[in-house]
Amino acid sequence: MTDRPVIALPGRRKRGQHIADFPDSLDGVDLDLYFADYARGVLHAGGLAVHLPFDADPAQYVGVFDGILLPGGADVDPAHYGAEPLDGHPNEPERDELELALLALAELDDLPVAGICRGLQLLNVHGGGTLHQDVPTHAHFDKVPNTLVHRVEFTTGSACARLYGRPVHVNSLHHQTVDHVAPGFVVAGRSEDGTIEAIESLTRPWIAVQWHPEMMDDGHDDPLFDWLVARACERRSQRATRAHV
Repeated sequence: MTDRPVIALPGRRKRGQHIADFPDSLDGVDLDLYFADYARGVLHAGGLAVHLPFDADPAQYVGVFDGILLPGGADVDPAHYGAEPLDGHPNEPERDELELALLALAELDDLPVAGICRGLQLLNVHGGGTLHQDVPTHAHFDKVPNTLVHRVEFTTGSACARLYGRPVHVNSLHHQTVDHVAPGFVVAGRSEDGTIEAIESLTRPWIAVQWHPEMMDDGHDDPLFDWLVARACERRSQRATRAHV
């Protein structure tokens, strides 16, 4: 068993036919895809990211993971917050189910959770909040991912304010934003136009940001990864202490 805290990291699933330069004979094969920068950020902070396929049942992993990182990706199915989907905006129902089950595990096992982009949106929806389904002014998908687009100011006294210490300039690679904040969560940061850029739980070690810190210059040094791994270390130590009592 590794001495590093183990962080669960879900990814995305694509069919071979959607992968460029893949042999036609593999069109029907499933591929699980993971953006390496998330795992690098966790590793750099002292943790070990373990990739989870959609087929995993998180309920079987009580006591295995010390924390969870919810990464970016396709839209959360609006059915989860009582809305009708907009045309042309794909979602990933299987991934929704896996990640919502991971959050149920986090509640059961008292695990820290960090969310990035879609991860923030999923945390909000899981808690009973809602989303704006399409905010094109924030969807800078035509820009290099580390392009700084706007400034985020943090709420005084929030965990994010303590982590980052000052306002930060961030990238913007999303077209959905938080509408109503989930009960039990608070706004921890906003951009200049009032968009919610960070939320955190009042009762659990759960923090999420709307931008992509892992894609920015020196993103592997981002305080969010340090926070997640530090809290995961605490959870791991608590388990070890109880095991020896």
